[in-house]
Amino acid sequence: MQRLRTIVHMDLDAFFASVEQLDRPELRGRPVIVGGTSGRGVVCAASYEARRFGVRSAMPTARALRLCPEGVFLPPRFHRYSELSERVFAIFGRFTPLVEGLSLDEAFLDVTASRALHGSGADIARAIKRQVRTECGLAVSAGIADVKFAAKIATDVGKPDGLVEVPPGGAAAFLAPLPIGRLWGVGPVTERALRRIGASTIGDLARLPGSAVAAAVGASAAQHLKALAEGDDPREVDPGEEAKSVGAEDTFEQDRSGREPLARELLSQAVRVGRRLRAAGLEGDVVTLKIKYSDFTAITRRTTLAAPTDDDRLLFHTARGQLDRVDLSRPVRLTGISVSGLVPVERAARSLGEQLGLFAAARVEDPEAARRRSLNAAVDALRDRFGDGAVGPADLAGRKPRR
Repeated sequence: MQRLRTIVHMDLDAFFASVEQLDRPELRGRPVIVGGTSGRGVVCAASYEARRFGVRSAMPTARALRLCPEGVFLPPRFHRYSELSERVFAIFGRFTPLVEGLSLDEAFLDVTASRALHGSGADIARAIKRQVRTECGLAVSAGIADVKFAAKIATDVGKPDGLVEVPPGGAAAFLAPLPIGRLWGVGPVTERALRRIGASTIGDLARLPGSAVAAAVGASAAQHLKALAEGDDPREVDPGEEAKSVGAEDTFEQDRSGREPLARELLSQAVRVGRRLRAAGLEGDVVTLKIKYSDFTAITRRTTLAAPTDDDRLLFHTARGQLDRVDLSRPVRLTGISVSGLVPVERAARSLGEQLGLFAAARVEDPEAARRRSLNAAVDALRDRFGDGAVGPADLAGRKPRR
């Protein structure tokens, strides 16, 4: 008989806002809201003091300001959040190598094999919470279960600064009384469809015949949702999860119109994406342009390149070409560029060599591509030393660098 796993889900409480309160003690106990500070911005994180006013992440900043006019609104400092995230994840790694990061502030840990050394799942979670608090000054909530989904929900139930353990084999019983909207994959439309057939809780869904659920939401979704409701989630903790895309997008303080002003925004975004790719040692061959109009409808246009790249100029010209296929008769509030189909630079080089033929022993670049690669490396070094605004395309001269 296979032994039950012990999975711990860890989630730093109101992470960005908590970091700001950590670094600025005068903000402790006050409603802190991190995100775009203009009226067109979006909330990235809200402290628990701000949440009491109804402020939530992904909410427009303008609405957050109406709900909490006394709030402290701060721009995000991602370099600081990344620094603390690395320290927290290093603590996770003391207890198990099986750490699957979901974001800067959230991870799954499989501690099944660690119990002999560090004690039960609850013992491990308590030790991690204590070390994160002592070494980083932050609160982290924990959920423990034998399946990932139940561990994640247990964390949510215990926030803030909580620890909730689901007994081994007890995932279905733990989930049963919770609202059906707690299930992964249940949005407003699916929730309404499930409620119409009598499933208002997760336990209701688990008890319904599969045929009834399939008739309401479709066979594929029904199978997935029924399995989760019954506590069946065989997914492993995957420490090797790789980034699926690298991107940059901006919401404008005022809607933009016209191809040239939008192309200038795309140039800024291509520069940032190229730098992030090179810093990570990655290249990608799928370039996606995102446009969001003033009425919040969004479209994407995607192009697959002949070979992976990390070059700003190629990314910009690809996105600029996609822009020519977009209807710009309506005002635009957001543009973005992302690159997917990511591979490490070394693998991209091998792939290109294979495409060049049986006798290609190494990556072959035309002189212009080699010049661009050297130029990008030099520009990155200057920015690392003197800041993002030290050097860049002439078309962006005088523009404040975005992070």
